[in-house]
Amino acid sequence: MKRIGMLTSGGDCQALNPAMRGVAKALLNAKEDVEIYGFLDGYQGLIYSKFRLLNYTDFTGILTKGGTFLGSSRTPFKTIREPGPDGVDKVAAMKQTYYKLQLDCLVILGGNGTHKTANLLREEGLNVITLPKTIDNDLWGTDMTFGFQSAVDVATDAIDCIHTTAASHGRVFIVEVMGHKVGWLTLNAGMAGGADIILIPEIPYDIDKIAKKIKQRHARGGRFTILAVAEGAISKEDAALSKKEYKKKLAKREYPSVSYEIADKLAKKCGYDVRVTVPGHTQRGGTPCPYDRVFASRLGSEAGELILKGEYGFMVGYKNREIVKVPLEEVAGKLKMVPPDASIIKEAKLLGISFGD
Repeated sequence: MKRIGMLTSGGDCQALNPAMRGVAKALLNAKEDVEIYGFLDGYQGLIYSKFRLLNYTDFTGILTKGGTFLGSSRTPFKTIREPGPDGVDKVAAMKQTYYKLQLDCLVILGGNGTHKTANLLREEGLNVITLPKTIDNDLWGTDMTFGFQSAVDVATDAIDCIHTTAASHGRVFIVEVMGHKVGWLTLNAGMAGGADIILIPEIPYDIDKIAKKIKQRHARGGRFTILAVAEGAISKEDAALSKKEYKKKLAKREYPSVSYEIADKLAKKCGYDVRVTVPGHTQRGGTPCPYDRVFASRLGSEAGELILKGEYGFMVGYKNREIVKVPLEEVAGKLKMVPPDASIIKEAKLLGISFGD
């Protein structure tokens, strides 16, 4: 008998359910007996021993459903060693739950912070296998994360919808796309949606160069300009500040987000009507796209096979169009940024897209 624990941690996305289904089907279709325990609301379920024994029917009919049927929550890694308000030792509590249920392995689905905690549990002696979930596609060790393509589709659709109203009214539109630290989502949605300007955290922008690009478009007869702006886009002036100085400046910022600050400055510099659209959490929601359904199912089934083989301590990733296993210690704490000299950036510039640099 193999006893497996499963949890989803951090922000949700569209393909968590297909990924869990993939793991479960690979295990439940195997010859040996398996019990799967689902922990509710991420690491909180593991800490406070909130779980339920799952059966075959829990994994039927969920391939097309977004979100996570187990629920999720954020348990910041930076405070994982600190007792909570109730005095609970979180790491000790998670280990206690693991051993109480006599688990053979924990399957953990999540992004960067989730993987840090997963690796910590591995270092504490628990058997762990992880799956790369994040709409940001920023996990080290994998070319792709599930949830990313679905989020690109949603963000692209938002940009597509803006095109018609921008053209009708001859306006400058900013579409703010999720991504505080990395710009993969904004870059891909911006290119797919035909944005004229794309601003991402990895390439600090010059507001004057953005204004110049907009004026050039209008001088050529363009009635509108569309900017895809990442939440974490940063100006060259702010990028030159220390981390402490920048945080202090953000705390005093009078705008709801960077997009509104850019809109205000562009309106003053260009004299055009500038509007902001924020798709927000719609990028995490809805039905997973076909690509993510297949991709998450593949990752999940490979995770199930690793469990059956007793191979633990890995993230199931995707490199060079093949599913691979990556040691957790190589993944935890590393972000996959957009290299400013990446070929996709060069190709975007050849298309006339400005990055404000």
